[in-house]
Amino acid sequence: MNRTSQPTLKLILGDQLNCRHSWFAQARDDVVFVMMEVRQETDYVLHHAQKIIAIFAAMRDMARRLRADGHRVHYLAIDDADNRQSLPANLDHLIARYNAAAFHWQAPDEWRLDRQLADYAAGLSIPSTMDDTEHFYTARDEAARLFDGHENWLMERFYRHMRLRHKVLVSETGKPAGGQWNFDHDNREAWKGMPWEPADLRGRHDHSALWNTIQAAGARSFGQPNADDFAWPLSRDEALEQLERFVKHALPHFGHFQDAMSFKAWRLFHSLLSFAMNSKMLDPRTVIERVEAAWRDGAVPLASAEGYIRQILGWREYVRGVYWHRMPGYDRLNVFKHTAPLPHWFWSGETRMRCMATAIGQSLEHAHSHHINRLMVIGNFSLLAGLSPYQLHQWYLGVYIDAFEWVELPNTLGMSQYADGGLLATKPYVSSAAYIDRMSDYCKGCHYEKKARIGEKACPYNALYWDFFDRNRESLGKNNRLNMVYLQIKRMDEPTRQALREQAARTRATLADL
Repeated sequence: MNRTSQPTLKLILGDQLNCRHSWFAQARDDVVFVMMEVRQETDYVLHHAQKIIAIFAAMRDMARRLRADGHRVHYLAIDDADNRQSLPANLDHLIARYNAAAFHWQAPDEWRLDRQLADYAAGLSIPSTMDDTEHFYTARDEAARLFDGHENWLMERFYRHMRLRHKVLVSETGKPAGGQWNFDHDNREAWKGMPWEPADLRGRHDHSALWNTIQAAGARSFGQPNADDFAWPLSRDEALEQLERFVKHALPHFGHFQDAMSFKAWRLFHSLLSFAMNSKMLDPRTVIERVEAAWRDGAVPLASAEGYIRQILGWREYVRGVYWHRMPGYDRLNVFKHTAPLPHWFWSGETRMRCMATAIGQSLEHAHSHHINRLMVIGNFSLLAGLSPYQLHQWYLGVYIDAFEWVELPNTLGMSQYADGGLLATKPYVSSAAYIDRMSDYCKGCHYEKKARIGEKACPYNALYWDFFDRNRESLGKNNRLNMVYLQIKRMDEPTRQALREQAARTRATLADL
């Protein structure tokens, strides 16, 4: 193939692994695709080992596939001698090396990279263009345009808009399947052990050599690497296989048990497709069309199909809209002025609270834990205990394999920590031990007593819960969704409230020892 002396360089980031992008429709000798493993991206927060391995391994797989299809690819590995370890420095070197005629990049999904590349391109002497990733249903500003003029955004309104616009689970006349838009009330069952979670049939990879390279390059990490038995899908083909396994074996039970938690089963009936989707190996349309087809074929209940589709077509697209509307600055919001550092056991799982030990332990072992563990165990405790929402955001961004800032930040800072004062969530999502006990088996055998509010063995959630609402009565007391909470507090006598305040204060002072 003749190689032009002045090609166009096209940058592919580590979360832009869409092999069906229009960029790749035809192999061209005047285009060089650039992919790079850089310390800039491993080091901006402390990442889970599996997250680094997965992104690098998936990038390398895509580079191999592009070359096999006849594309020109310049791949900078983490240990390459000419790797400057940052996007701008590497791009400067490659533009000069290839005497590039133009530079293209796909729209980043994190604000910091969006600004970095926009600023970089603005300083170039050659033409530069930002192209769409061709992944999402919505444009960055679509949610903001939908809610223009409305002080409060409601995900349910956005979700219905998306269902109608894209004709998902609706009739030809626009009526929702099953006569209602949302089957959330059917999706809150605790799991008692049956049916058992499906076998984990994901393909395994040995990435020991890659892990050794990552370590030798000096990239810091935490969590279990599991490099020699790596289970996450690392290509579109593998993600499609996982989608089929999910639809056949797990989706029929997903609806009932999507909020359930257990120390015996970390996967339960979840799809484990979030990394594949958030790295763009797998597009949301493919997933939603497959799930809807399974329902129409009678293979899964409507509540399961709707509940899963709502997470993707509704929530996933919605929080992206919130992210781009609120950035920059959203990551620093802290309405309750919480500043406590994360206890050391966030990096070890070594706490006597069995729920936190399990949820954090699963996160450290698998780089994953499902949404209720993230929201109603780890996030719940963090808000009640007054942990710094920014530090917690950095921990979530690092620990979870599917965490990229556009999706993680609104979920952590808005939904979990209510640090935005209600821009995303309609109330703080917190609970005492009662909810955790109802939805899990975590309280059985715990060091702490789930029903006790006061005393050395009292579950920390209980006093922290009542004290949180008591302390924030001025800002939360007028929230209609919290009327029952404040009615219960009003019924408490002053000695009871004071005892709860003192218990909560002792707990917050000894977080490291829980």
